Amino acid sequence: MEFKEIQELIKLIDKSGLTSFEMERENLRISMKKEAGKILSQEIVHQGVYTEQIKETVTAQPEEAPQYPKVITAPIVGTFYVAPAPGAEPFVRPGSKVKKGQTVCIIEAMKLMNEIQAEEDMEIIEVLANDGEMVEYGQPLFAGK
Repeated sequence: MEFKEIQELIKLIDKSGLTSFEMERENLRISMKKEAGKILSQEIVHQGVYTEQIKETVTAQPEEAPQYPKVITAPIVGTFYVAPAPGAEPFVRPGSKVKKGQTVCIIEAMKLMNEIQAEEDMEIIEVLANDGEMVEYGQPLFAGK
């Protein structure tokens, strides 16, 4: 069994409702136990010789974020800014009603300031990113309705 296959097995067990798992195949034995969404221990024995024990706990995936009717996501990777300049009023805040094409934030990428605009009319419920924080492509920035 390849290491990549073992990693996939760990992911499957972590996502499942199982609390323990043991597998024995030819000269390979894998044993995993988890409690409250964490893998507590895993042992890998190959050809009757102990070869590896991973002590680091792997936490389960966090619960999914609440679903919002409308979300504005980052179209690029960069630094998120809520205002046009330091100390200036934010483009939007919770409760703001925005129109399609209205600037809602700036993402700085490669020293270029990119104005991010609403793709539809909406009311901002929550700002999901922090000012000055690095954001990833597709990361939710604003929740709205």
